[in-house]
Amino acid sequence: MATDFTKGKITPELIRFTVPLVLGNLFQLLYNAVDSMIVGRYVGKEALAAVGTSNPLMTLVILFINGITLGAGILIGAHYGARDYDTLRRQISTTMLGGLGFTAAVSLIFVVLARPIFTLMQVDPSILDLSVSYMRIIFCGLVFTFIYNCLASILRALGDSTGPLVFLVVSSVLNVIGDLLLVVWLRMGSNGAAISTVVCEAISCVLCLIYLQKRVPLLRLGKGWLVFDKSLFGATVAYGWTSAMQQATVQLGKICIQSIVNTMGVSVMAAFTIVNRMDDFAMVPQQNIGHAMTSFMAINRGAKKPERVKEGFRKGMGIELAYGLIIFLICFIFARPIVGLSTQDPLVIEHGVKYLHLISFMYFLPAVTNGVQGFFRGMGDLRITLISSMTNMGVRVAAALILVFLMHLEMEALPLSYLAGWIGMLLVELPLLRRTLSSGEMALGDGA
Repeated sequence: MATDFTKGKITPELIRFTVPLVLGNLFQLLYNAVDSMIVGRYVGKEALAAVGTSNPLMTLVILFINGITLGAGILIGAHYGARDYDTLRRQISTTMLGGLGFTAAVSLIFVVLARPIFTLMQVDPSILDLSVSYMRIIFCGLVFTFIYNCLASILRALGDSTGPLVFLVVSSVLNVIGDLLLVVWLRMGSNGAAISTVVCEAISCVLCLIYLQKRVPLLRLGKGWLVFDKSLFGATVAYGWTSAMQQATVQLGKICIQSIVNTMGVSVMAAFTIVNRMDDFAMVPQQNIGHAMTSFMAINRGAKKPERVKEGFRKGMGIELAYGLIIFLICFIFARPIVGLSTQDPLVIEHGVKYLHLISFMYFLPAVTNGVQGFFRGMGDLRITLISSMTNMGVRVAAALILVFLMHLEMEALPLSYLAGWIGMLLVELPLLRRTLSSGEMALGDGA
């Protein structure tokens, strides 16, 4: 059911919208978490490391694609707030068709070049074949991932975050069953986990399409899904490309960090795979709160309610900080049992616990940066989100190189490099945020 962001109390509406959004993304993360736990326990740390080293590349492409839909979602939200439904429908079909073409091309490239890419990333030869086969299977099903995430992004732009949650709950349960069947019973290893993930993404896609047809009359486009509006494509590319570059910049930084981790031995690689999953579970809700703020602000900007936009930012930041406190307590207190879910190896556990104890103190910083990013996306100024993300990743990678190769630190180098990146990001964002709030600039940016 859609939330009307243009009226009513702001905090309850943001929370009501954010909770299913968070739960949906957590269930999506559960795909990879279940893969890691089952592969780690029933196959071995080599297969676990293969899954982990494949993940940054897969996430890079998925986030780039989702960045396109996120940028288009800002335009969709503005059209929806202005009640311009004809343009809204054409915007949706143009985004879907353009994204499908892009996804097909990218999938083909990564399937063909999987081995040289992993060789360039210095993946350990002992897990190279496992990594290549796992990633190829995932990319063969990437089109399902795009369709689902595009439709879910459209629903969020219209104020509906509940529908996609139901689909992900169903597919996540099926993913657990599929992993147990293919990995444990049929002994297909990491390839079985990849096949299970692809099948469940396809199920999510089908369920979402059925939901649109049955429950969202505005999106019963019929032949309208085949409409490609060149006049809207330019704005879609401008917003989508900038948003995609911001998403891709973040993941490129993670790939660079993964390449550094790959030089530190299989035990550190396996531990980093595990704590990366925990990082996802910790930070995705912060990102979702920021996305809720973006939807809120885009819709209210379309409805020409600037004071409500400002109040939405203040309320959203309060929710971000409250969540930062909760995740700090969880990660610090339960670090050892969290890592122990995925491995019995004592050395891997010690590396993982050291990481979580350090990073837990820092989760307040991404809470702030995600809130600020949500604000600027809602304002349509995607250049600031891109520049600040580039700063974050550049500082993070530089710090990791220094800490690992010059200062010879081990696992503790990684959270410390993240800290440096978040500080650099805030130094870029906060002066611009203060200027925007004090000047009352609420005009739609050009997205370039």
